[in-house]
Amino acid sequence: MSETALPKDEVQPVSEAPVVPTAPTVERRGNGLAILALLLGAAGIAVGGWGIWQVRSLQANNQQQLSQLQALGDQAQSFKLSEQRLSTRLEQLPAADELEDRRRLVAQLQGDQQRLSQRLETVLGASRKDWRLAEAEHLLRLASLRLSALQDISSAQALVQGADDILREQNDPGAFAAREQLAKTLAALRSTEQPDRTGLFLQLGALRDQVLELSAVAPEYKDRGDSLLGLTADGDGASRWAQWWDQISRYFRIDFNADKNIRPLLAGQGLTQVRLALSLALEQAQWAALNGQAPVYTQALTEARDVLTSHFNQDNPQSKLMLQRLAELSKQPVTVATPDLTKTLSTVQAYLERRNLSVEESVKPVAKPAANTAQETSP
Repeated sequence: MSETALPKDEVQPVSEAPVVPTAPTVERRGNGLAILALLLGAAGIAVGGWGIWQVRSLQANNQQQLSQLQALGDQAQSFKLSEQRLSTRLEQLPAADELEDRRRLVAQLQGDQQRLSQRLETVLGASRKDWRLAEAEHLLRLASLRLSALQDISSAQALVQGADDILREQNDPGAFAAREQLAKTLAALRSTEQPDRTGLFLQLGALRDQVLELSAVAPEYKDRGDSLLGLTADGDGASRWAQWWDQISRYFRIDFNADKNIRPLLAGQGLTQVRLALSLALEQAQWAALNGQAPVYTQALTEARDVLTSHFNQDNPQSKLMLQRLAELSKQPVTVATPDLTKTLSTVQAYLERRNLSVEESVKPVAKPAANTAQETSP
């Protein structure tokens, strides 16, 4: 009997134990394995899906990185091209010594340009002053012409005032004498009364329009209702003699004031000719008023008054009023004693000559140094 053999008394209880059926444990183990297999399959599917997603994301990242790498390559290529251009330009640039020489020449050129601009401003300023002074002289000439030709006081005053303003702008002490003479001329012009020639022209034109309305008024007999010299009897009514006298008294009358000046009445063509003569006289007076011709103006108004007094009845209200207006207009002045601007013009011209001489003398010394500097810089 071996050492490993169990004793009989120890084995006996085991054999006596009841036998348990094994079929249910096998079924339970099969269900657990199926569940475990399903879980393992689901886990494998999940792991596979996650792996696929990771692969796709890695592919997208790789594609993006490739595009970025391509863009970087393009930029690097453009940088290389720009670097090549810069290198070529740098190779074309002159040396440092040459650049320094050019910088020095540019600085010298700028200085010369500034000096030239200053000289140009000086010359232009002097020329502007000369132009303004020439304008002042021209204004004085125009004022003298307006006074001598048209006797236009207001226009001449404005022109002289403009010349004085130009001299005041110069702020030159040498213009004192010229400005003094201009002040005297302005005072004389302000004290001179300007005749209203336009007003006279219009008033005479209004009288010309009234000429066509002039007519000779025939004398009329006004019956007061009484019979002449008591030829009709009192109380017997209208007799035949009274009726006959009333009829013939319409054609003639007896005037006991025969010492008055009796003129023939105008009618038809004669009246038209007289109106035309009066209108022509008034038109001549209009022309004389505009042109300042005092003798012609007086003569024309005298002729107009003569025509009115000779051919129209003075008792007519129209002719009477026209005679009064002509008498009033004949007293209006059409000419005026204008001041002489010859002395003022000569004073301004003398000032301009002195100024031009002083400017020429001041420019001559400056021209020589400028020529010397030009000769020095030319080598």
